[in-house]
Amino acid sequence: MAQFQYSGRDNTGALVSGSLDAGNADDVAAQLFGSSVTPIEIREVKGQGRKKAPLGKTRKAKLGSDASTVERINAFLASDKIEADDLIMFARQMHSLTKAGLPLDRALKGMEASLSNLAFREVLKGVIEGLGNGMDLASALGLHPKVFSKLFLSLVHIGENTGRLDMAFSEIGKYLELEKTTRKQVKSAIRYPLFVMSAIAVALAVITVFVIPVFSDTFERLGAELPWQTQVLMNTSNFVINYWPFILISIFGSIYGFIYWSNTDKGRLTWDEKKLGIPLVGAVLEKVALARFSRSFSIVMGAGVPIIQGLTIVGGAVGNAYTSLNIYAMREGVERGESLHRTASSSGMFSPLVLQMIAIGEETGTVDELLAEVADFYDSEVEYDLGQMSDAIEPILISFIGGLVLILALGVFLPIWDLNTAANG
Repeated sequence: MAQFQYSGRDNTGALVSGSLDAGNADDVAAQLFGSSVTPIEIREVKGQGRKKAPLGKTRKAKLGSDASTVERINAFLASDKIEADDLIMFARQMHSLTKAGLPLDRALKGMEASLSNLAFREVLKGVIEGLGNGMDLASALGLHPKVFSKLFLSLVHIGENTGRLDMAFSEIGKYLELEKTTRKQVKSAIRYPLFVMSAIAVALAVITVFVIPVFSDTFERLGAELPWQTQVLMNTSNFVINYWPFILISIFGSIYGFIYWSNTDKGRLTWDEKKLGIPLVGAVLEKVALARFSRSFSIVMGAGVPIIQGLTIVGGAVGNAYTSLNIYAMREGVERGESLHRTASSSGMFSPLVLQMIAIGEETGTVDELLAEVADFYDSEVEYDLGQMSDAIEPILISFIGGLVLILALGVFLPIWDLNTAANG
């Protein structure tokens, strides 16, 4: 971990500054948001980092020499990844326990002892330790920004300050459940075309490497003049067989380069903007991002978060860097004194119906309620578009497969037909 110096403003607008240990600047920002501080500047202090043992090694060390065989097997097989289901269950249980009036340390210790996910257990141990050191719950959760999002931390902080922590965890659980449902719908829609394309790639590889060379040898022995379709297939097969190591290196190198580029700030912004323009898929991804914005902004506004801080929080929750940039531009417009409706209209992200609902919400003071309806509208649109996308992709895949079969049939059977015609003539 590294040490960062920061400056920002708290809820009262007062300037605050200090230093924090974190993995990167985003982690520092998440901790500050959890403490209801809007960061202005975050700067790493060179040479002040300190190493932290990987989670797996820490876990193994804590098992000790007296650990049972079953505990060692469970630790070896346990996943280090904290899934959405883990966070949903955590939010639901915390809602029930805090509503019953159980002290936070007892509630967390009871949950930590019952967890089967050892990675999440380690996280809760850190949270319990933070509470023991005098931190509030939001700050203790903020020590793990890769697990708990800015929205999660902000709602917990508001719940603590208003004495409605149970309601905060209830809203978090509902939000995470809707997020999980949306992800499942998107994955379900793309699973079929990905499976078909993978099967086509395997079939083409088998035909190119094993089938076409057999026909090629036969045609060469007969000395027949081959049509151009067959020559293309034979040349392609020879190229693949002779240069397959370079082809594989190029493919995997391109994939690695794309992943590396898309993980940079500039690459992520560019790719997130471009994929919104992909036919069929782009419209769905845009509506998913807008549904997240509407849902999360509705929650933070309903919780009483100031609009500027709310836009800052939800900007990092939409899952698309380009959409986040537009949301931050909306925040800057509000800071200049413009209305939410005007900044939303200038962003070009929303339909006229949604803009009208935002305008009515500003006039009536029910922005949070109307944004929740906007989120429901986008969720229904996403569900409909995913069904339409599946229906549209199927004939495209069938046409693509038919074209490949036609090319292969012409390349393989035309020479045979010519030879048969010559023999009969």
